[in-house]
Amino acid sequence: MSGFVFNEKPIQIERGDGAYVYDDDGTEYLDMGASYACVPLGHKHAAVQSAVSDQLEKITYVQASYPNAERTALYDLLAETAPDPIDKTWLCNSGTEANEAALKFARSATGNSKIVATMQGFHGRTMGALATTWKNKYKKPYEPLIGDVEFVPYDDSEALDEAVDEDTAAFIVEPVQGEGGINPTSDSYLEDAREITEDAGAALIFDEVQTGMGRTGALWNSQRAAVAPDMITAAKGLGNGLPIGATLCRDWIAENYGSHASTFSGGPVISAAAGATVSTIIEDSVPGNAAVIGDYLLTELEAAIGDDVRDIRGEGLMIGVEVGRGANAALKKLALNHQVLALPAGRTVIRLLPPLTIDKDHADAVVDAMTEVVR
Repeated sequence: MSGFVFNEKPIQIERGDGAYVYDDDGTEYLDMGASYACVPLGHKHAAVQSAVSDQLEKITYVQASYPNAERTALYDLLAETAPDPIDKTWLCNSGTEANEAALKFARSATGNSKIVATMQGFHGRTMGALATTWKNKYKKPYEPLIGDVEFVPYDDSEALDEAVDEDTAAFIVEPVQGEGGINPTSDSYLEDAREITEDAGAALIFDEVQTGMGRTGALWNSQRAAVAPDMITAAKGLGNGLPIGATLCRDWIAENYGSHASTFSGGPVISAAAGATVSTIIEDSVPGNAAVIGDYLLTELEAAIGDDVRDIRGEGLMIGVEVGRGANAALKKLALNHQVLALPAGRTVIRLLPPLTIDKDHADAVVDAMTEVVR
């Protein structure tokens, strides 16, 4: 495996500060990818660093069999922030583990095996989550995966209604598809999904690994859409760069979850980082900033390059610019010529997932760079 390579020279990131990262030559880059949305508060955030440092002075790790103040506080905080009536949390180490757990919980709670997922969806790389991921390039080398998975078109209520039946354990969906190309779904589709799964006795899982932690303008996208699923999966931004995932559940799921467990579930250091991250996001109204700056960035991009690209779309600070098959070339030019780091979403879309603390000056810098690259 290799690093992020442009012209055979890897950009070796050595340090970060706020919305910027610096390579081993000291070159400054505006980080508009936030390492796939993993640092919503930006790099080297004081509250997170302090929480981690304080906890390291006490104890690095204690298994989940023993109560720990930091883990317990995180359980309570996530329960308080989740949309009603979700109030139970299972902690793990990554987004794919959170989705793996959600799929297992759904099968255990319903007694059914069928999972419905969406075309172009991405839910992770472990065997269960991978089975619900659409693209064959991720799956083919590892088949056969778990069976009884049916894919339906994204944002198509009629197709979903036909697929979900009395044998369905769960429908798993990203409120905004990330890897699939930054595709927001309609609120009405999520409302329909709630009704369809409820009628069938199936679990509704919102994969908010990328949309959670304020990225789309609310702490959870389900709150923005005013639809409460049975489970929400979270990771990426939850620990502001430290590895943690979570599966948030309604009672009927939590009571019948089976015997799933993880050795490193909610270690004290990781829980301290996540607690500081979530608390800061709420106290500093970070989702509100994501909504305001996201709208501004979308508007400015549309005005500057709207006629030169296929599409510009997104929610909050989860934005995709569809440029066609030239996405990789554009990413290289952004990095090498303008010191802006962005991400691909498939082969045709430039994905912008910056720290949620950026301001209009950062947005203007991105628009200027994108304008020169696209034109």
